[in-house]
Amino acid sequence: MTSDLVQDSWTRIDAWLREHAPRAFATLRPPAGGEEIAAAQQELWVTFPPDLVASLLRHNGALEGPEAFRFSTGDRLLGVSGILGDTGFMRGIDQGLDGGTEGYWLHDYVKFGSYDVTSDGLLMDCRTGRDSFGVIGRFFDETGASFGQADSLGEYLAELAGTLERGQDAGVVTFNGRLFWEARPPARPQYSADEPLPAPDELLPELDLSYSPTDLLHVSHLDGHEELGALIAVLPYEQVVDAARKQLRRLAVETGLNNYPEVKTALDAWECGVALPQPDQTGPLALRLRAVLAQADTGRDHTRRWAAEKIALGIWGSPYRSVCESAETRSHFTLDWRADLHADLGNQPLPPIPDDRFWGALRNPAIDSSWYAAQYSQDQE
Repeated sequence: MTSDLVQDSWTRIDAWLREHAPRAFATLRPPAGGEEIAAAQQELWVTFPPDLVASLLRHNGALEGPEAFRFSTGDRLLGVSGILGDTGFMRGIDQGLDGGTEGYWLHDYVKFGSYDVTSDGLLMDCRTGRDSFGVIGRFFDETGASFGQADSLGEYLAELAGTLERGQDAGVVTFNGRLFWEARPPARPQYSADEPLPAPDELLPELDLSYSPTDLLHVSHLDGHEELGALIAVLPYEQVVDAARKQLRRLAVETGLNNYPEVKTALDAWECGVALPQPDQTGPLALRLRAVLAQADTGRDHTRRWAAEKIALGIWGSPYRSVCESAETRSHFTLDWRADLHADLGNQPLPPIPDDRFWGALRNPAIDSSWYAAQYSQDQE
């Protein structure tokens, strides 16, 4: 029976989450009650497939929040109340005079996974008497419902369990007890580091050299890094500088830019605390980076262009912005970028995932959190 497959799959998923992503596991709610499930079916005027009933009897959805358990589609598992709310909302969408089309949303579709920030999510066909009964699909608000995810929830959960067990080979990432789904970085093209340095008058893209070490960093650069961003915000300045240097070196090595003597020499000096000359478009380092920009533009290699820009930012700009943007760029090259960033920050204890109140209370002269501070002060009044 597929309901047995549901139970077996949840047993595998739960065991994996307990070991590798305990914070995600903690968001899975206890079982729903049989009467609650029956009442939901009556309210929606549908019959839940046995697999959905079996799943709800295992976990009545997942709690909301950044640590929530989510499927590989980014959708949070819904419990009975979430199924009622989201399915009811979908039924209320105006679909024209015919009241619904199979390619968008039908009355007997039931949503059991929610993307939360939009109406997108996983759905199940609950039209009885059809071969499609219990089939899993996904709703996208711009195009409607599409199917082909799995023939049943049991199959879908079994595939999910197998994906988790394959780990990073399947794009599964864990950090700080949380679960992330990410695409494996593609293979990087190889570049030769033997090209001669361009002449100062060669026509090349300009490099942004407007950076200053005293530039204020807007808090939005940190907020996207969640607990790591909060850690950067509260660490002493010297530790942030050290982390920025380590992150930039990682980025240079991963992109092959470290093979250029101009880049390696500059990073070696920077790591030793030697102040580099004021930036100039015709200096050796700037010329090399401009040549990389031209090469990247020709090959439409956006990540290589970003890396070259981050070298300039790191050496001549704010260490706070540098560490954030180096890490963000490295996310295109490695699934371990969070763990690497944490290591470069000294593996310090991680703060909770920051909220507006955290940023409002922050007092770091290198970080612009003025908007949050104003909101926080109003809340205090």
